[in-house]
Amino acid sequence: MNTAERQHRRALTLLSAAAFASAASARLCDPMLPDLARGFGSTPAAAAQVVSAFAIAYGLLQVFFGPLGDRFGRYRLVGWATLVCTGASLAAALAASLDWLTLARLLAGASAGGIIPLSMAWIGDTVPYEQRQTTLARFMSGQILGVIGGQVIGGFFVDTLGWRWAFAFIALIYLVVGALVMRESHANPATRHTPPAGPRTTGVVAQVRAVFAVGWARVVLLAVFAEGLVTFGALAFVPSYLHQRFGLSLTMAGGLLAFFGVGGLAYIVFARRLIRRLGEVGLATFGGIVIGLAWLLLAVGDGWGWALPASLLAGLGFYMLHNTLQANGTQMAPHVRGAAVSLFASAFYLGQSVGVVLAAMLFARGGPGGLFGVAAVAMPLLGVAVGRALVVHHRREHESRANAAAP
Repeated sequence: MNTAERQHRRALTLLSAAAFASAASARLCDPMLPDLARGFGSTPAAAAQVVSAFAIAYGLLQVFFGPLGDRFGRYRLVGWATLVCTGASLAAALAASLDWLTLARLLAGASAGGIIPLSMAWIGDTVPYEQRQTTLARFMSGQILGVIGGQVIGGFFVDTLGWRWAFAFIALIYLVVGALVMRESHANPATRHTPPAGPRTTGVVAQVRAVFAVGWARVVLLAVFAEGLVTFGALAFVPSYLHQRFGLSLTMAGGLLAFFGVGGLAYIVFARRLIRRLGEVGLATFGGIVIGLAWLLLAVGDGWGWALPASLLAGLGFYMLHNTLQANGTQMAPHVRGAAVSLFASAFYLGQSVGVVLAAMLFARGGPGGLFGVAAVAMPLLGVAVGRALVVHHRREHESRANAAAP
């Protein structure tokens, strides 16, 4: 490995650490919902707004991070966003009411919104497409560990020192990682990569219009919106379900759901083989089917033990599908990559916010069986639809290249 490769790998490792903090913060409140409802004299459905608030702000602010990254540098902006998250998390720790906690989560989501999408855009700028899915899989290891860590940290502190300390702890992580990323942005030449020269579309509105003008981009954005809606809408209520039905502590419930991240790590370990064996179409199709099987196990399982294999399968299937969508998200509009990846993340998190609201309604009216049953049907359908769309997209790309090469 030469010096440039080592510098790139080091820069990528720190971005992965920032993604850990962002993902942990996003999932931190899932095990807290019953305790927040009791502490603020509310209901779990009302307390769920602290989850949806983070996702809404995360999603809505995405359209600004792409142009900002083009102007100030994607890597450095990740560092600033991580440091701002420190203050937002401290504000959440000090919140005196559910409304103030929701406001702090809005700020946290708005600032965290720049971390993962800007990192993905930086990867898109610095890694060829043929190697990008494998590189994204390595980067996602931090995000996956964050999903695990967020669930465990949230449940642990709720059962011990209290939920406020969970936010204080995540603030400390943000502070350390943000400082390291900022130092790296000054010391490592790999972080100061400039996108290739060529026609540039400036202005937020113009860049957004340029992305939506690409038909394939519209398909990818719709798919990732639906993925976030179904997967994370249902996922937010798994700890509450395990706690209420089986009497598990929130630490135990969060720990079981953390196996979602273990399933994701299994994908990372075998990513190169799976990508080579299944290709994009197979990963998307089988990913949706595997997630559907996971929700089916939760819907029909008569004991809390079913949550373990269900969480593993859900994590494995989700990252099979999501990594495929991510790779396409970095290439769906390369002439405005920063805006494209930001819109990708926006669609994903807006899907989550809508999903939490709809899942809360289903959970209240139809119970957990109805919620998980709907997810069990929807995800295989989505995986098959994405797989078929990829087949059509690849065929059109092949025809376009053939026509361009023809005399």
